Amino acid sequence: MRVFAGYITVISFMLIFFTTLFFTTDELNKVQSFQKELELAVSTDTIDLNRTSLLLDQNGRVFSEVNRPYRLYVSDEQIPPFIKDILVASEDQHFYEHVGFDAGAILRAVVKNLVFTHIQQGGSTITQQLARNLYLGQEKTYNRKLTELFYAHEIEKSLSKDEILELYLNVIYFSNGVYGIETASQYYFQKSVTELNQAEMAFIASIPNNPGKYDPIDHFDQTKVRQERLLDILVTTSKLSKDQAEKLKKVPISLNVRKKTDLYPDYAFYVENELKELISMHEGFKVEFDNAASPEEKERIGQKLEERFQEVISSGVRIQTALSRDLQQRSVHALNENLQGELQGATITIDNKTRTIVALSGGRDYQKYNFHHAFQAFRQPGSAIKPLLVYGPYIEKYQASITDRVNANRYCIGDYCPMNYGGVQPGDVTLKQSLAQSYNSPALRLMERVGIDEAFNYLSAFSFKKVLKEDKTFASSVGGFTYGMTPLELTDAYTSFIDGNYRESHAIIHVKDTNGKVLYKWKNDQKKIWSADTTAKVRNMLTEAATSGTGRAAYVSKPYVGIKTGTTNNYHDYWVMGLTDTFTTGVWVGHDIPRNMSQIEQQRPSHKVWKRIME
Repeated sequence: MRVFAGYITVISFMLIFFTTLFFTTDELNKVQSFQKELELAVSTDTIDLNRTSLLLDQNGRVFSEVNRPYRLYVSDEQIPPFIKDILVASEDQHFYEHVGFDAGAILRAVVKNLVFTHIQQGGSTITQQLARNLYLGQEKTYNRKLTELFYAHEIEKSLSKDEILELYLNVIYFSNGVYGIETASQYYFQKSVTELNQAEMAFIASIPNNPGKYDPIDHFDQTKVRQERLLDILVTTSKLSKDQAEKLKKVPISLNVRKKTDLYPDYAFYVENELKELISMHEGFKVEFDNAASPEEKERIGQKLEERFQEVISSGVRIQTALSRDLQQRSVHALNENLQGELQGATITIDNKTRTIVALSGGRDYQKYNFHHAFQAFRQPGSAIKPLLVYGPYIEKYQASITDRVNANRYCIGDYCPMNYGGVQPGDVTLKQSLAQSYNSPALRLMERVGIDEAFNYLSAFSFKKVLKEDKTFASSVGGFTYGMTPLELTDAYTSFIDGNYRESHAIIHVKDTNGKVLYKWKNDQKKIWSADTTAKVRNMLTEAATSGTGRAAYVSKPYVGIKTGTTNNYHDYWVMGLTDTFTTGVWVGHDIPRNMSQIEQQRPSHKVWKRIME
C-alpha cells in the first residue's frame, strides 16, 4: 500500500509541476532561457577533461607524470567491446534505447527512496553519470537529480552513443586517485586496456560501482565477488555463456600496482619551465612581453602565460625529451658524492650531434621545484668566459696562430690591473699557454686589441639573458659581470666550439597531444659563430688546458677532450667547462650565498664532478 501511494504521489507531483511550468508565460520564458544556457554548457567544445601529461626520455619511456588526478585518455576504437558490454549490462542495460534517462529506473528509485525517507538509489543512466562527472558534482539532492536529467538529455542530443560511452569510460573513478579505464588498467596491471584478458577487464570494471568498497588494493576479495557478479550479469544478458563465465571466474587475478612515476626531478622541473618558454614563443606571449610598456603589463602577460601553461599540462600532452637516464643518474651521483656540507653545484650535459640537453642536475640532493642552480642561478663566470669573449674573437679577427706570443706580466688599463693567479709574472707566453694556464693579464691585453664592443658582439649571439650594456668593461675579460650567467647558459655557449656553429640547446624535442599531433617544437635556427680555422685553434687550446693546464685534474681519455676552468674573485665560484667528441658538459660549484672556498681549492670538487660524469 505504501509503495502504491508513493507512485500516485510522485506522478501527481510531476503532472502538477510540468503543467504549472509550461502554461505560465513567465516560467516558459525562463525554461527557454535555461535551455539556451544548457545548450552552451553541454557544448562538445566545453568538454575538457583534466588529463595527466607524460614526460618521455630519449627512448620514449615515461619518467615523470605531470598534473593530477591521474588520467590517461583512450579513444573509443581502443576500448575493447567486452569492457563496453560489462559496463552497459551492469550500469545501464537500456543505454542504447533511452534518451538520456530511464523513466522506469527513475520511478523504481523514487519508490525506494520514499521507503527509506532519504536518497538511497539514483536510477542514473550512464549518460546521467557522465553529466554528473563532467558538470554537476556528486551532491545527492532532488534538485540536483532533476538538473541531471536536463543535462543528460542535452548530452544525448549533442553526442552519439559511442561518444558518450567513450567519455564515460574516461571520466569514471577507479579508486586510488585513478580516473578512466586505460588509467585503471595501467595502474592495477601495468598493461594497456587492450592487453588485458577478459577476467582482468571484468575485475577493473567492478570498481566504479563503489570505488571505496571495491578498491582492489584494500578489498581484493570484495572486488573479486563483484567481478563474478558482473560475469553472471553478462550471462543473463546473453553476452556470455555460462561455461565461459565459469572459466573466467577461475582465471587468477594478479595485481601489479604501479607507483606514480616521478623520476629525475632536476630534469623534469627544467622541462616544465622549458615547456612554458616553448608555449610563449609559439603563441605570441614572448613578443607581448618584450613589447610590454610597464611592469604591471608584464605581470598580466605572465599570468596569462601561466594559465595557458596549466591548460596545456591539463590536456594530457606527451613531452618527448632528450633525457639520457644513464647520464642523468651519473650527473646526480657525481654532484652528491663530491659536494659536502652546504656546498652546492649544478651540471649540464649536451649532446654534440643533436644539441639537446641529455642530463642536468639542479643542486646537491635536489628536490623537485626547489631553486634550480643549473638554470636559475646567475653567477660570475670567471676565466671560463675567456674562450668566448677574448680568445675566440681575437683569433677570428687577426687569424692569429696559437703559437703567437703575448706578454703575461702584469698589465693595467687605467686603474684596472688584474693579477695572475699566485701573482706570477711569466713574461711572454704563447696564446696556447696563456689559455691553458688561465693567465689574466694576456686576456686583458687581447681584449684591448679586439675592442670591447666587437668582443661583446660575439657574446650577443648566445642566449645570455642578463648580460647588460653596463658589463662592457675590461673587467669582463676575466669574468667580471653585473649578474653573470647560469651554468646552462655558459655550457650552451661552449657548444659553439663543437664545429663553429651555435643553436640554442633544449631538453624538449617535441610536444604532442593525445592524438599524436605535434603541438610545439623548437625552431632549429643555426648561427655561424666561428670560422673552421678559429674553431680548430680554440679546440687545440682547450685540449692543452685539459692535458697540462688548469683542467688536468678533470682529464679523461677520449678521442677528443678540451677543458676550460674558471675561479672567481675570493674563490666564490668554481667552474669546469669542457667538450669531448660526443658531449659538452659544464659544472659549477659554489654556495647559494657566495663565500670564500679557498680552503677546498686543492680538492678540486668541480674537476671531480666533471670527470665522474665524462669518464
